[in-house]
Amino acid sequence: MSRSNILNDPQAAETDGPSRSSRGLSRDLAPERASARARLRVLARVRRRYGWLFLAVPLLLVVIADVGIRGDRLLTLSGKHVASYLGAMVQSAALWGLLLFAASARRGASRWIAALLFVVLATLSLGGQLYFHRQYATYLNLDATLFGTSLSASLFGQLRADGEHFLRSVLPPLLLAIALVWLGRRIVRPGCTARARAARLAAPVVVVAAFVLPCSYRTVQASTPDVIYFHAIGGLIKELVGVQTTAQVRPGLRTPPALPQVTPAPGPRRNVLFILTESVRADATCSARVPGAPCPGTPRIDEAAPGRLPLTQMRSNASTTAIGLAVMWSGLQPIATREELHTAPLVFDYAHAAGFDSAYWTSHHMMFANSRLYVQDLPVSHQCGATELDPLADIDLGADDRLLSARVRSELLSLREPFLAVAHFGNTHVPYLVDPADAPFQPAIESKAPDDNDAYHNFYRNAVYRQDAAIADLIRFVRSSPVGDRTVIVFTSDHGEAFREHGQLGHTGSILDEEIRVPGWVDAPPGTLTAEEEGALRAARDELVFHTDVAPTLLDLMGLWDAPALAGYRAAMVGRSLLRPLPAPAALALTNCTGIWGCAFKNWGMMRGNMKLESRAWDTVWHCYDVLADPREQRDLGPAACGDLPRLADAIYGGPAGSVDVPLHLRDLAAGPRRD
Repeated sequence: MSRSNILNDPQAAETDGPSRSSRGLSRDLAPERASARARLRVLARVRRRYGWLFLAVPLLLVVIADVGIRGDRLLTLSGKHVASYLGAMVQSAALWGLLLFAASARRGASRWIAALLFVVLATLSLGGQLYFHRQYATYLNLDATLFGTSLSASLFGQLRADGEHFLRSVLPPLLLAIALVWLGRRIVRPGCTARARAARLAAPVVVVAAFVLPCSYRTVQASTPDVIYFHAIGGLIKELVGVQTTAQVRPGLRTPPALPQVTPAPGPRRNVLFILTESVRADATCSARVPGAPCPGTPRIDEAAPGRLPLTQMRSNASTTAIGLAVMWSGLQPIATREELHTAPLVFDYAHAAGFDSAYWTSHHMMFANSRLYVQDLPVSHQCGATELDPLADIDLGADDRLLSARVRSELLSLREPFLAVAHFGNTHVPYLVDPADAPFQPAIESKAPDDNDAYHNFYRNAVYRQDAAIADLIRFVRSSPVGDRTVIVFTSDHGEAFREHGQLGHTGSILDEEIRVPGWVDAPPGTLTAEEEGALRAARDELVFHTDVAPTLLDLMGLWDAPALAGYRAAMVGRSLLRPLPAPAALALTNCTGIWGCAFKNWGMMRGNMKLESRAWDTVWHCYDVLADPREQRDLGPAACGDLPRLADAIYGGPAGSVDVPLHLRDLAAGPRRD
């Protein structure tokens, strides 16, 4: 089109090229566009030069969260613990930084894999630790995963019980992790340089290293929470991949039935305080008070409960705490199935149905062996575990028993009467808590060497002696309190402790008497027992009684043993109330290999009265002992001397321990023989 035509046709002028006015506008905008491009170039340079600093944000968030959770404890770190924490920060920075770097790439399938790893690991490690710390006042660590064993069972059991709070803990880390990936792809945006490729290759190596590198994870926990988490899961994976053993069977979440309302039988008005200790063998304390005779192991308890009624032949049905608690609280035998042990009502449930107030205080660590799962739904008004007494409590020793005694004393009088209260002490568990300034049994050393056995035994006795003061303080408090003249105290230990009497050390290794014979007594103020009940207890002084008798006795003390509504549950119990004349002795199962606890190696047997049938993993025949005539169990009388016990034991276990290949907890067991 000619110039004249353009001038004559305005529409053509608009469509055939830029007008003079538009060209002028472009010239006016050019400086702004140039300035914008310059700013973008500056931002690009800043991003290339400083964008990598964004990779430190995950570490910063981890440390901020840790400070918010336990800042007071972090301030007390010093020396090697500070160095350990700094090392954990380096590990954390490398892990999250490299994963975020790989996830921030501009393109490629690998960035999505890295993003998924970053989001999932951040959510589990940080969210999981937030939740765990709220439950236990400490972070999930290797001990917790190994002692808690079946991680999936523990995790899903916890989710069923407390899923809402778990989701509240993991949701913020999940959203933050997603946001960090989104921002990383806008701020970091690494290209395909050799350095970027090397970083992406290093990311999976660092992820694997996070699961295997050591860290400070126990009492002090001088590491960031994510590092402790990865170390714990890595240790569990190695355990599961290495050797699959029955030791990975642990208690789980209970699902007891709803009990009908029960009215206690008429009788004396009384509260019940059940004092339970850990690993205390019968000869380490004094069940009976002998006027004028010393009680070197537990002199303060001896003085605090001078009128106690002793049970000098008390035995546990296992030498494992988890089994012992299940037996004493449910009344079932240890050979009951896992389902039976998790669905049976416990003494707390019975007390609640009868309108009793109740409490469970313990210095034991609730991370140990899934303990919290088993007791978290007890119908109690007061409850505590080790980390609620001391956030730095050791998983084996628990919190200081003196703290437990003080806690019970501070809360006992707030219980509504009548009440059932359980105070569960634990410092006599290996490695044993001793006061070096007050240790009368010498020489005493911590060495477990065979040549040092006597000195190590003394070390244990000093731990019992130290615990004696804490328990005696509680007894004296109760007796001097307004509820003292209405409160019956029942005392025993969950099991004993071996010091190579038959080659083994510690507990869970056998059902020989060093591991299952325990102290036992009842201290009842005047008027809290009828004449018949007191007479029955006195008659039981030197009779063979067992932990299967504890639940019936506690129920009888609460006036519930004859309740018609509980007849079905009572029928499953093989024990007898010690407040009543004892019937002929029953044939009772003894084992540390059950549906609620898997033993390191097989050991099981039976008792009826003073005759014990026993075998361990290396035995292909039964051994028979008369524990009264031969209290050290040195003379094997042969299976025939135990009457029909071998036949009954064969029916339950399949034979002596060394002749059975299938672990006991996998067998289809009946509830065991009933009262003869």
